[in-house]
Amino acid sequence: MGPKKIISTALAPQAIGPYSQAVDLGDLVFVSGQIPIDPATQQVVQGPIEVQTDRVLKNLQGVLASAGLSCDHVVRTTVFLTDLANFPKMNEVYARFFSKDFPARSTVQVSGLPKGVGVEIDAIARR
Repeated sequence: MGPKKIISTALAPQAIGPYSQAVDLGDLVFVSGQIPIDPATQQVVQGPIEVQTDRVLKNLQGVLASAGLSCDHVVRTTVFLTDLANFPKMNEVYARFFSKDFPARSTVQVSGLPKGVGVEIDAIARR
């Protein structure tokens, strides 16, 4: 295994704390949880869960792209929702980004997320 490489890209929101957008270990890339922040403005994208999920997954794609990867390389995700009633709508959007050979996934309801958003998704990708 090669050295740890920190991924940082303007294609996703800048970290809002002491963490990296992603860590590349060569074979595996660990992407930090993405929330619906527009990377161009660094502002939370307002709207229903479908709009938030779309922005989250576009941010995830941006981080993956900066590592030379795509959603097809993702082997595992964790979805954090503040309301599991939003699961079906989130899932519809999620299916547009992961359309075949779906990654393993866990989905959990949490009491709160950064900046009051409704969804956060992290990922592990493999080269």
